[in-house]
Amino acid sequence: MSVPEVILFAVALLVMIIGLAGVILPILPGIPLIFGAAVLYAILTRFENIDLYLILLFAGLTVFGLIVDYLANYFSVKKMGGSKAGALGAVIGLIVGIFLGVVWIIVLPFVFAVTFELIAGSESRQALKSGMGAFVGLLFGGLIRFIIGCVMVGIFVWKILF
Repeated sequence: MSVPEVILFAVALLVMIIGLAGVILPILPGIPLIFGAAVLYAILTRFENIDLYLILLFAGLTVFGLIVDYLANYFSVKKMGGSKAGALGAVIGLIVGIFLGVVWIIVLPFVFAVTFELIAGSESRQALKSGMGAFVGLLFGGLIRFIIGCVMVGIFVWKILF
């Protein structure tokens, strides 16, 4: 590898590591940031090591990771005995929280799940269980996104170095 290629690889890898941090601390769009770094690297190196098939695989993993995040919230609330209203509240809370910041990504799915359950007529104890389900779903979704991010970074490094 030439010096410019090494620098480009290092920058792309740094952006991907920041993306992994964004998966754990949802300040940044973690998986899309990893995907973007891979695409930019591929374009700047004229798809020498990273080909279109790998970009399509990364695109699929990115979409899958984002969908799993929302579904994890929904089904976790349902698993804890919540109604469709509570599950929908958890997903809406997650979406709203994304635009308001890190604390709200954690708090709003819980609050919205509880609120929607109470509006739907659930008892407060069940509403709180649904809120806990939203929190568990957030953790599970984060774990899945982290695994996907690590796989993407690992494949990227493998393709470049080996």
